[in-house]
Amino acid sequence: MSAECYPISILPHLPQIFRDYTEMRTAPADAPVRRFYPCSPFDNCWKQGTTPALQPDRDVLVTALREQALRFGAGASTFANLDKLRDGARAVVTGQQVGLFGGPALTLLKAATAVRKAQVASEAGVPHVPVFWMATEDHDLDEVNQATLLGKSGLIKLRSQFPSHRAQPVGDMLLGEAIEPVLAEVEELLGFAPVTELLRASYTPQDTLSCSFGKFITAVFREHGLIVLDASSLKFHAMGAPVLRYAIEHADELHEALTEQGRALEAAGYSSQVLVTDENTLLFLIDENGSRVPLRRPAVGGGRTWQAAGRTYSTGDLLAILHESPERLSPNALLRPVFQDSILPTSAYVGGPAEIAYFAQCKPLYERILGAMTPVLPRLSATLVPPAIRTVMDRHELTLRDAMMSADGLAQRLAARAMPIEGKRRIAAAGNALDSELQDVQHWMTATDDGLGRSAAVAANKMRYQMNRLRRLAANWQLEREQFLRRHAEAVTRTLYPDHHPQERLLTGAQMMTWSTVDLASLLVNEAEQECPGHRVFDI
Repeated sequence: MSAECYPISILPHLPQIFRDYTEMRTAPADAPVRRFYPCSPFDNCWKQGTTPALQPDRDVLVTALREQALRFGAGASTFANLDKLRDGARAVVTGQQVGLFGGPALTLLKAATAVRKAQVASEAGVPHVPVFWMATEDHDLDEVNQATLLGKSGLIKLRSQFPSHRAQPVGDMLLGEAIEPVLAEVEELLGFAPVTELLRASYTPQDTLSCSFGKFITAVFREHGLIVLDASSLKFHAMGAPVLRYAIEHADELHEALTEQGRALEAAGYSSQVLVTDENTLLFLIDENGSRVPLRRPAVGGGRTWQAAGRTYSTGDLLAILHESPERLSPNALLRPVFQDSILPTSAYVGGPAEIAYFAQCKPLYERILGAMTPVLPRLSATLVPPAIRTVMDRHELTLRDAMMSADGLAQRLAARAMPIEGKRRIAAAGNALDSELQDVQHWMTATDDGLGRSAAVAANKMRYQMNRLRRLAANWQLEREQFLRRHAEAVTRTLYPDHHPQERLLTGAQMMTWSTVDLASLLVNEAEQECPGHRVFDI
């Protein structure tokens, strides 16, 4: 199998703190990034876990998880891991929003990394199990109601219809009959591959979005014992109620700590991932209409009250709601990791770049509520190359760097390579001669007069532009003669860098399962050992 390792910086738009974090093992002792994380992601400090102030009741936890595992159709490996969890095993946790048809490929990469890290820790003598935390309480339906697949002529984004949606948690949304035509389109796009049977069995009209996602991800990692968790129910919120209570009773203290952490990040040259304003709190409330709305703390008179959707609540009101209906209160993005790690015996959380960036922001919440911050590990980052695309890449000697451009740009490059050797030599000779002569003239004119030198530089750049135009004219002529070069360029860029996005963030993992010649889940688990600390490229 062909495998390549690139520095993580090959990917665009990464938070600077994430880049620094992945390099923390070799960073100097006084590197700013060390202030925001308990240890390097490639050290072994996480395997022993922390001992948070709030410990889960394992019997209650495992009983609730078993009920969900039965609903999701889990196999024997998952129930064996649940027994281990009851007997004292720790957890490697990851999570993702409950996207349509399993969401983008990064979902599979996260789950595979959690499975592998749990295996590695267990092999070292500390029993661990992998847990996938489904983010079912988010209320942004547009963000999860989409699946991007690669069609014959380009990208296709599929959506379903949820006419009853207001602002309630997305996990509660019933798929209904509207999912049927979307499934039919997926089947056609995927060529009725075996994975479409799994999608049909998971995404039924009678299921909610969370249950469908849970059944799908459970089935994909069935042989690896992945435990899938939906924490939106009363049972899990009751387990995490101490964290929610602390967030209510110490709202001002936690807000000040987050504000100070934001200043510390800024002073270190980083930025906050989650905006913290004067009125922000760490909590959401399910109101009487079933909508999930943010709780705010505006200054009113001389005191501080809570407001949500035009209604005012006292601290006592919220504590009463927490006591009577804990499932009506939920954490925001910064509090969620702490809420999660009060329910689970977490040794490490596996996250993507943005998550790892905001873990630095929520460190003071961990320290105040649980007493210690959970280590966070980067997920496997990978571009998967199907056989047909590997054939094209080998033919033209292409790498991922070649694919990370526009199809037109790559087509031009392929055409330039395909030109007859005589043409290449003549164009190269002309370009080199022109550049050499222009440099000599510019130096002389600059030495004569600065203004004259500046004018010479402008004129020289125009001549170089025309030289590049000659190169493009020759390449375009070659493209006209060899149309397959453009088709090859389009196929490679569309598959490996679709719409100028890393493949893992856009294309569905379900489609990649149809590309793979082996069991993709097992392949990803094996690759998630992460000997390459950056971005992997490998064949499937």
